[in-house]
Amino acid sequence: MFDIFTGLTPWVTVSLILALTFVLAFEFINGFHDTANAVATVIYTKAMPAHLAVVASGIFNFLGVLLGGVGVAYAIVHLLPVELLIDVDTGRGLVMVFSMLTAAIAWNFGTWFFGIPASSSHTLIGSILGVGLANAWVTSAPLSEGVNWRKASEIGMSLVVSPLVGFLIAGLFLILLKYWWPLSNMHVTPNQRRELIDKKRPPFWNRVVLIMSAMGMSFVHGSNDGQKGIGLIMLVLIGIVPAKFVLDVTATPYEIKRSYDAAQHLSDFYERNTHTLGEFLALNQADRLNDLPKVYRCDPATTMATITALRTTLTGVRDYATLSSEKRIQVRRYLLCLDDTARKVAARPGLPAREKSDLQKLRKDLVSTTEYSPFWVILLVALALGIGTMIGWRRVVKTVGEKIGKQGMTYAQGMCAQVTAVLAIGFANLYSLPVSTTHVLSSGVAGTMVANKSGLHKSTVRTILTAWVLTLPAAMLLSAGLFWSASKLFL
Repeated sequence: MFDIFTGLTPWVTVSLILALTFVLAFEFINGFHDTANAVATVIYTKAMPAHLAVVASGIFNFLGVLLGGVGVAYAIVHLLPVELLIDVDTGRGLVMVFSMLTAAIAWNFGTWFFGIPASSSHTLIGSILGVGLANAWVTSAPLSEGVNWRKASEIGMSLVVSPLVGFLIAGLFLILLKYWWPLSNMHVTPNQRRELIDKKRPPFWNRVVLIMSAMGMSFVHGSNDGQKGIGLIMLVLIGIVPAKFVLDVTATPYEIKRSYDAAQHLSDFYERNTHTLGEFLALNQADRLNDLPKVYRCDPATTMATITALRTTLTGVRDYATLSSEKRIQVRRYLLCLDDTARKVAARPGLPAREKSDLQKLRKDLVSTTEYSPFWVILLVALALGIGTMIGWRRVVKTVGEKIGKQGMTYAQGMCAQVTAVLAIGFANLYSLPVSTTHVLSSGVAGTMVANKSGLHKSTVRTILTAWVLTLPAAMLLSAGLFWSASKLFL
């Protein structure tokens, strides 16, 4: 880990330490901001003592980050346009990172302070979008190129759909439980159970499900939200010390060969589909193998030249460490641009489904050594999120447990909301989609309140919806303003 500081100037070293501290602070705040997602139901229903629930939740959040992979991390990273990812210098990288992190931390801390279950995912994504748009404005590029709108639309859809799914499925789940076991003790609140039979704990099987789903919720929260911190740290490292992190220097000869072979297979794929892609990729131009332009941009018309340049650079290479830092940066540019073009090709009409499936497999091989994270990065994020989870949980727990519905939450409602959230977030993890754990669980609780005919506290729901609507634009404006101001001062 500490070798990343070797050869850096004092200014860059201090900047790197500050940037990493900001990311870990974001994850720490994310931990105690989102703890209610996992522990609200088990604490409110007395299924677990509060101190034990938050410690167990912190441990499972930690494990979720360690074992969750990096798919969601790079879904976040690729919100930025590929040109910004390949051409960030140290100064612009610092401004970009500090702007988005300052905006995200400020909004997260503010909503936590007022006990509002706002979304850390919305906050972070809004901050990234704001920086991308501000960068386009500062560099006089078209605003349409400031953000990877294709990826933004995918993530936006997942953020909108997941709370609706949580609301409907949790409500339906509760209706089924009431139909099958209408007289069960699971349909009473903790206060009602105490008055009826003077017991504090839920019925045994309800308690088991509540505890297991709470730990499952903690795990999927760690694997989804923790990856966002991993993606941020990789942005920091690539932006500030690109020579050491643009490629995975620990990649094996086999992994390097995968990328090398994928480039050739990609060339064969495009040649095979000339009738569909010839004009888009300029496959019939005689000068397609000429040198690439000095100002490097990802242009589909230079795809074949990029493939040739990549294969030429990687011929005989078995260890990325043997390449100069300039060569490693070039290889990453080639790989990112080939992946970006392949993504655009996959979205074009006319390609058979089987060909699109083959293209997806080639893309995975291409980016196998660019979409990675060192273990120490994963460990730091896991620790920050896990420790943060054990702190500051009280404010939001009360909102989720008592203030969404007009009546207290029953054991059955807690189970339905939490199991639904675990399944929804786990499913999103499989497809590398960042979702809001806060909104999925809160909407699940609201769905059970409607299904139980308990009614909703309009003021609380209005506050949550207002935060849901405002978080994205507020984070965008804040990060964009910070980026624009810092760019004028320091760049």
